This record gives sequence, structure tokens and C-alpha cells, in this order.
Amino acid sequence: MKAAAIQMRSCTRVDHNLRAARALLEEAASRGAELAVLPEYFALMGHSDRDKLAAQETFADGPVQQWMAQAARELGLWLAGCLPISCTPPQEQRVINTLLIYNPQGQHVARYDKIHLFKFDDGTHVYDEAATLAPGSQPALFDLPSRDGHTWRVGLSICYDLRFPELYRTLSAQGAEVLLVPSAFTFVTGKAHWSTLLRARAIENLCALIAAAQGGVHENTRRTWGHSMLIGPWGNILAEKGEEPGVAVAELDASELAACRTRLPALQHRVLSQIVPKGE
Repeated sequence: MKAAAIQMRSCTRVDHNLRAARALLEEAASRGAELAVLPEYFALMGHSDRDKLAAQETFADGPVQQWMAQAARELGLWLAGCLPISCTPPQEQRVINTLLIYNPQGQHVARYDKIHLFKFDDGTHVYDEAATLAPGSQPALFDLPSRDGHTWRVGLSICYDLRFPELYRTLSAQGAEVLLVPSAFTFVTGKAHWSTLLRARAIENLCALIAAAQGGVHENTRRTWGHSMLIGPWGNILAEKGEEPGVAVAELDASELAACRTRLPALQHRVLSQIVPKGE
């Protein structure tokens, strides 16, 4: 299966971002991609974190969701993208960072709400997603029957989730073969940890991985790391972008994944599937 990681430098104008995303998706489709992953906050990188409150949509009803369904249908893609979805019941000051999946018929097939919320303060850069986001609580996967005849089991995650290996171990235990990581990693944390964390999650779970990122200096002055990439189950980088917007495309090989899991059946050797706290 050929897959694409879409790298963007989203701005504060939704219409501009959707036009840019559509052009990149068209490139991915023209290069034969079946699955395309948009970066976190692809539709809006606001002047402040509170801008996502005004941009929130009700689940299954909203212009960005309609745009995603239409793009998936017109381009014949499995499409993954994040957007702010209203809490249920509504919360006045918080939304949910949600990853939605659409099939090539434009139908919604899966939803994942970001579980881990980023917080960082080095004295210069300060972020606290919990100020405007409510966390999710459940892992999510979906099945993707590809043109190569293999049905891929795809596990979902978003950005800061990458630092919590227990989520990915849960996904692999539920059959995941491909991991999606749409992200907007900061330049500081991305430079230090991005590639290492991505390759570790792929290696330890013997999964292919698609990481679509924001990259460069944005209109709101925030700088993101970029370096969108696709990684094989042995930890080999199959394709990678730099910091500029663009499309990274690579072939995911089901037979290679099976061979890796046969040569090194580490997923069958798990012992500590659940750690019980002392005294319980």
C-alpha cells in the first residue's frame, strides 16, 4: 500500500489552509497514495490556543468535516485529519482534539480523541493544551482493505501521544500494523526527540508508521519541526521531508511487515502486559 504524509505550514485562515491541503492531497493521489495523513491543526494554527474554540465543529456536522469527506471521495483516498470537535456535553472553554478517518467513498469510519495533552515550559516557550482541550480516554483503530489485497489494521494517535509507549503497545495488542501520528511538534522538542520517538514506536511494535507534521515558522510566530516521515517496521525511514510543506510518499509492504515479525517475534514475548501497583 502506498501512503502519504502531508506536511503543511498552516496559518490563521481556514480557507487558505484548506486550499493548501487540497493541493497537497491531489499530489499524493497523483503519486498513487491510497492513504493520506494530514498534520495536526491542518485547518487552523490560530493566533492563540483559544482560536480553536471558535473553530470547533459538532461531530459529524461542520464545514471542515464536509471538506474532508469531499476530498476523500473526489480523490479516492483514505484520509486522516485532526480538528477541534465540541465536547459532549458541551464545555464552554474546552474542545476535543479529534482525529477523523474517511474512506474513499467519503464516509466517516473512525474517530480518535487525543488522550495525552501537551504541557511544556522552558522559560521561553510555554504550552498547556489542557487550558483549551479536554482529553480523550480510549484507543481507536480501523481496518483498511488496500489495493494490494491486504487489510491493514491501523492504530490512531496524535502528536504528544508519541511519548507514551503504553498507548502504542495497546494498539499493537489490538492488531495494529500501521500507526498514524499527525503532529505539530515544536521545533525545540522535535529537534531533540522527534525521529528517535517515531522510530522507537515503530521498532518496539514492529509496525509501519506515518507521521504527518507541521513545519516552519507560522503566521502566529510559532515554529514547528516538520520532518514528516514514513517508517518501516524495522525502524527504517522510508521517506522524509525537511521543514518545507510537501508530500512524503512510500510503499508499505505487508510481506515485509510479516517477515519482520517472523524473524523477531517480540510481540509474542511480552510478559508484563499489565503492571499492578505495589500494594494492590
